[in-house]
Amino acid sequence: MGKLRVGIIFGGMSSEKEVSLNSGRNIYDNIDREKYDGIPIFMDDTARLWILPWQLISQNTTTDISEQLDRKARRISYEGLKDEIDFAFISLHGKYGDDGCIQGLLELLRIPYTGPGVLASALGMDKHIQQKILKFYGIGVPESMVIQEEEWKENKESVEKKLTERFGLPFVTKPTREGSSIGVTIVNDSSSLERGMAEAFKWDTVALVEEYLDGIEFSCIILEENDNPLPLALTEIYPQSEFYTYDDKYMPGRCRKFTPPKNIPADVAEQIKEEAVQAFKALGFKSYGRIDGFVLKNGRVLITDPNSSSGMAPSSFFFEQAACAGMLPSMIISRLIEISLKIHREKKGALQG
Repeated sequence: MGKLRVGIIFGGMSSEKEVSLNSGRNIYDNIDREKYDGIPIFMDDTARLWILPWQLISQNTTTDISEQLDRKARRISYEGLKDEIDFAFISLHGKYGDDGCIQGLLELLRIPYTGPGVLASALGMDKHIQQKILKFYGIGVPESMVIQEEEWKENKESVEKKLTERFGLPFVTKPTREGSSIGVTIVNDSSSLERGMAEAFKWDTVALVEEYLDGIEFSCIILEENDNPLPLALTEIYPQSEFYTYDDKYMPGRCRKFTPPKNIPADVAEQIKEEAVQAFKALGFKSYGRIDGFVLKNGRVLITDPNSSSGMAPSSFFFEQAACAGMLPSMIISRLIEISLKIHREKKGALQG
C-alpha cells in the first residue's frame, strides 16, 4: 500500500483567505511524510482548484499565488479531485470553507475530510443560530439581537433607540457570518453605530448586535478521541487593541497569550473546559473544534464564538495547546487525520455532525 494522499485545501474566496494560506502552508510543512503524501491544493477567488508546486506555496499572499497559477500550477476539476487525493485536510477558513460548502462537495465525491459535516459546519459559521442552540442547552452566551440590513436602511433612528434601550452603551456589532473579527465594531455613540452597521453589512445582510463583555477572553481546542470530545489546555488572551482584532490575531507582537492560563483560576478553567465540551456537543461538531469565550469580572463564563475548525498557522492556539499536551505539530496533524478517517468510516450517509 502506498502513502495516503492528503490534499491540503487552502486559499479560497472568503475574507480569511490569507489566514487560510498560512494554515495550509504550515500543515503542508509539518505533515508526516513517512505516513502521508501531502498534496497542496489552492482554491482561487473563483473557486477553481489548482495543485501547486512548492515555489508557489511559499509566496506571501494569495494574490501573489493567483498571478502565477496559469504558468506554474496544474488546474484540476472538481470531478478530478478523487483521482488526486484520498483524504482532504480542509484549511479553508470563512465562507465556502467553514460553512458546509466544501464539505458538501467532498461528500458528493466520497472523499473523507477533517472537521464536521455540512450541518455542523453551517452552524459553526452562523453566530445567531449558534447562540439559539447553545442557549437552549443552558450554555451561557451574550445577550444579543439581529438587525436586518433593510430594517436599518429604512429606520435608523428607531433601530438605534431599540439597541440603546436593550444594551446601553457600549455594545458590539458584527456580521452574523464572518470570522477573524472581521466587521466587528464597538459602538459608543451614534457615529460609531453608523460605522459599525456599515462595516457589518459589507459582509452580510444581517448584523448581530451583542452586549459588551468586560473580562478575560479565552480559547479552547477540543479534540475528539474515541467519540469523546476532550479539551486541550486553555489559552488566555490579552489583545493590544480595544478588542481582539484581526491584526491582534495575526500580526506578531500584537497580543499576549498564556497557555495554560495565567490569571484564570484552576477551578474556573475546569468550568470553562466543561462548557466548551458541552458547546462542541450541542452544535454537533466532529473531529475537532475551537471554542472561544469570556470570563466576566462577575465570574460568568460565556461562550461567544464556537468554531468548527481552527487556524493552523505556527503560532495558533491549536499548536500551542497541542504542545502543552506533549504533541509536536506533525503528531497532532497525524492524530487529526486518523480521527477523521475513523469518523468517516463509521458514518451512514453524509456526515452531518
